[in-house]
Amino acid sequence: MRGDTPERAGLDPRELSRLVQEVRDLTAGERPWAAGVVVVAGRGPVIAVEEAAGWAVRYTSYDPRTDAGVELPPRDRVPVTVDTPFDLASVTKLFTAVAAVQQIERGTLGMDARVGDYLPDFHAAARHGITVRELLTHTSGLRPELPLYDCADDAERMAMLRAEPPVGVPGTYTYSDLNLLLLQFVLERITGRRLDVLVRDGITRPLGMTATRFGPCPGAAATEDQRRPWAKADRGMLRGVVHDENAWALGGVAGHAGLFSTGRDLAVFCRALLAGGSYGPARILGPDFVELLLTPPGLGFAVDQPWFMGELAGRGAAGHTGFTGTSLVLDPATDTYLILLANTVHPRRRPPDSRPRAAAATRLARAVKGT
Repeated sequence: MRGDTPERAGLDPRELSRLVQEVRDLTAGERPWAAGVVVVAGRGPVIAVEEAAGWAVRYTSYDPRTDAGVELPPRDRVPVTVDTPFDLASVTKLFTAVAAVQQIERGTLGMDARVGDYLPDFHAAARHGITVRELLTHTSGLRPELPLYDCADDAERMAMLRAEPPVGVPGTYTYSDLNLLLLQFVLERITGRRLDVLVRDGITRPLGMTATRFGPCPGAAATEDQRRPWAKADRGMLRGVVHDENAWALGGVAGHAGLFSTGRDLAVFCRALLAGGSYGPARILGPDFVELLLTPPGLGFAVDQPWFMGELAGRGAAGHTGFTGTSLVLDPATDTYLILLANTVHPRRRPPDSRPRAAAATRLARAVKGT
């Protein structure tokens, strides 16, 4: 991939200029949407936008008395660059989904096989007949999460997961981290390898994504001053270690969260999927299996969701958001992609606001229409 002008990418430079300015504005003021942001947008083999704004580390802590961050002196702050890694949070789910579809392509995993066929010790999932497809489409009926971070040890965590039955109606959409956690355990059982190894050997290493890995990740953008009662654990200001409390409790490698990456690396990931599973000499999936991954309702990927895809939604755009402030959208119809990496939880989490994500995606959609 190469950086080039919007015109060479077949995109309207005026719309992209507005996109860049609006992203920069997200880091301005005393209470910005995010302390720091990286945006990468492209079409075909061309990266048309690669910009950074704000701070990777702006605050030393959060003060609940003033409901504000305690700022570092300007000389001690760390600026964001286009090479800054971010905690991807739930964007990790996309990599778990690709790793699963790789096993489906190889015939070692059945799309409609029951989880109990692979994990008979997960007796609740086995008893209720949860399938691999249901895990990938969030239709298993499992609740959104469990308090694994409050368990005394791994044995207690695993006992809780093995005993967890669906609480919703199977076949009905309920977004759940537990789906991708169970999928992680399925993949590890059938391959005999940990998820981080599967992602490295099957996705990031072949694609040359050298900045993408499970933590720890020194130099990453800081996330939250994680303390109760606003958080679920007392860990202090986090930087370079996973923000998600359950992923942390599981050692930092989890099917639903834990990866760190950069905008440029994620652009390669998007490019590979838009090109039918190949990038340069590397092939991570065949075209038919990429289509399976992205066809509505999507396997791991959300499809056509205007709340974060803006006007890119509607023709098969696919992607995901992450709680820390990250998002990724790829649009096969226009051969475009948009990556927004931000640390919106620095210095502490707030109610999610995806309007900036949708606005940025709309700018990219208009940049296509304006050419």
